[in-house]
Amino acid sequence: MFFQSIGIPGLIIILIITLIVFGPKKLPEIGAAFGKTLSEFKKSANEIMSSDEAATQAKQEPVESTDPVKK
Repeated sequence: MFFQSIGIPGLIIILIITLIVFGPKKLPEIGAAFGKTLSEFKKSANEIMSSDEAATQAKQEPVESTDPVKK
């Protein structure tokens, strides 16, 4: 993945460029918005995972057998 090859020097360069582009006053707002977005993404991913697990468990439950119909 791309982020595995960046390393610490790459992250520092990205931070400096971001600081130059947005300025020091706007940076905390951007960080807060990014944090909220990441939090919502994780929350949605956890909800999807739990609903998938519930659906899988429902499929795996054994079905009760019924007595055959006598004619």
